[in-house]
Amino acid sequence: MNIVVLVKQVPDTYSERKLRDDGVLDRDATDAVLDEINERAVEAALQLKEANDGSEVTVLTMGPDRATDAIRKALSMGADKAIHVVDDALHGSDAVATSLALAKAVEKAGDVDLVLLGSESSDARMSVVPAMLAERLGYPQLTFAKEITVDGSTVTIKRLTDDGYQVVTASTPAVVSVVEKINEPRYPSFKGIMAAKKKPVETLGLGDLGVDAGEVGLGGAWSKVSSFESAPPRQAGTVVKDEGGDGADKLLEFLASKKFV
Repeated sequence: MNIVVLVKQVPDTYSERKLRDDGVLDRDATDAVLDEINERAVEAALQLKEANDGSEVTVLTMGPDRATDAIRKALSMGADKAIHVVDDALHGSDAVATSLALAKAVEKAGDVDLVLLGSESSDARMSVVPAMLAERLGYPQLTFAKEITVDGSTVTIKRLTDDGYQVVTASTPAVVSVVEKINEPRYPSFKGIMAAKKKPVETLGLGDLGVDAGEVGLGGAWSKVSSFESAPPRQAGTVVKDEGGDGADKLLEFLASKKFV
């Protein structure tokens, strides 16, 4: 079974995020880490590999040169090889352009049985790339998976819902997006970290994918940031004191002034 896992390098959620003058997230201003939900997708792929002899896991990412760190993290966990889509023209790509480049890269990975990725990334929180990717590839999509099993050419998931879960099946090849609750990712061992340095990483540009530069990047984006400003500093709160039993009236007056009541 050939499994491709999409991963993304994102700003550390504990760091302060800033926008550049062009309205794009300044990724150089913060520490970069492997996205948490994508890390769980890697773990899910490794568990499927262990349960299905002869399987292979390929990590795929799109990003600048520094995204190699995210690739190496996934390889040190146990993935077999990686594909890195990197091109200056991709800077500022929106979800539509991202799904285009990723779909072309998946096609370069050969006969793929499963494409796994997180249901959303911690920097954008849009949760649309899995559906866009499935549409471009012509694969069925199985979303919000909390558990994945494969039997021959059939993939089955337990799809997380507000009330429990739904059992959903599809034929492979398929796109499966996972939720944060699916597993706890393994820690890379020292042996795994050393082995990751020798695993192959294929680098692809837009020319290799057959994608025109005008279809991606800020110039090809369907949505843009027209303006932004820093959030104002937090103001001191208002203290309502009860003086002679008028506390409730003061509180009501305050809430009314803020249009809460």
